[in-house]
Amino acid sequence: MKKIVLPYGKGTIEAQIPLNRYNGSLVSKMTEYVPLKGEVELVKEALENPIGTKKLSELAVGKKNIVVIASDHTRPVPSKIIMPLMLDEIRKGNPDADITILIATGLHRTTTKDELVQKFGEDIVKAEKIVIHDCSDQDNLVDLGLLPSGGRLILNKMAVEADLLVAEGFIEPHFFAGFSGGRKSVLPGVASHETVCYNHNAEFIAHPFARTGVLENNPIHRDMIYAAKKAGLAFICNVVVSAEHKVLFAVAGDCDEAHAKGCEFLSSYCKVDKIPADIVISTNGGYPLDQNIYQAVKGMTAAEATVNEGGVIIMVAKSNDGHGAPVFYETFRNEKDDDKLMAQFMATPKDKTIPDQWQSQIFVRVLQRAKVIYISDAPDNVVEDLHLIPAHSIEEALSKADEILSQRGIENAGITVIPDGVAVMVL
Repeated sequence: MKKIVLPYGKGTIEAQIPLNRYNGSLVSKMTEYVPLKGEVELVKEALENPIGTKKLSELAVGKKNIVVIASDHTRPVPSKIIMPLMLDEIRKGNPDADITILIATGLHRTTTKDELVQKFGEDIVKAEKIVIHDCSDQDNLVDLGLLPSGGRLILNKMAVEADLLVAEGFIEPHFFAGFSGGRKSVLPGVASHETVCYNHNAEFIAHPFARTGVLENNPIHRDMIYAAKKAGLAFICNVVVSAEHKVLFAVAGDCDEAHAKGCEFLSSYCKVDKIPADIVISTNGGYPLDQNIYQAVKGMTAAEATVNEGGVIIMVAKSNDGHGAPVFYETFRNEKDDDKLMAQFMATPKDKTIPDQWQSQIFVRVLQRAKVIYISDAPDNVVEDLHLIPAHSIEEALSKADEILSQRGIENAGITVIPDGVAVMVL
């Protein structure tokens, strides 16, 4: 038997798989990467050697109003390490700078005080000015014209009016933007509801280059990088993190050039060749990305890339917060036909895109390829409303998968395992 141990919330879940059915595991080589320096040293070195820009301390000279965009509670960015070093660099060049930390929530809910403390530590929360972006607050948004795609570019006024705009973040594979980090601090991070929805429209989501690990010719990335430059994002500090959210690699400098360097590093370690199978087990990498079903779609796309047509995906995600997005949930609860849903999404004009439509569209694409059995703590009825098959252990899920496949005449189906579906780029 092959023992597999998978992340599940803040813990793990495990099972035994018959060796004659185990095809192999798709694992990022980042799990083997050992940095030569500590986390603080890596970030310091990146700040000392920026790519494509002057040092942050030099950029801060003479700038009064400085805004530092930071990710929100949904992203495992090690801000306790990055933010103090960035603030020190700014004040090294300009001790009197008026600094605001702007939390890039995108379309997410507001970040709580406790989450800010968990993210930054009590000292920064007490000492620094922190503002949380609100994508619907018209009084604090400004229209900067059109994106290359034709949508309106409407951004947080505080970010746009800053004398110096910089950002922290992290880089990981992203299932339609190619990679997270860099320009995403601006769009969707501090963009308006209208701008985010247009950027995530059905035509772009369906585009063959809007895929994990792809930046070139990706229409979503094209708008994002334009938005970042239009906003004046002058400097970023981005990191690559381990499964335990420890800093493994850091880049700083130009929002395009430095980000590209980080993506290049990550790609060299997280690309994996697919191992086709009728059953694929995947996860969302545990906490914090497996708190709801909405986010778990990301891990499903890794399985989608290697599961055989008509096969079964077993998705392991604690989902203690349930579905995670009301509109996403209601979309599937109210329409049981996946083909009708896809047709509905594709018929939606770009400027009529509704929140979470993109996630729903990708989710339907997965469901059209394979049945999905969902192991979680979410209520069974919620799981079923989302067109998923509930299960509460890998053993139970495999039993259900075997039953589904036996109806197609497939017995003892091969099994591929993806221990962390958001950490790999399946080719």
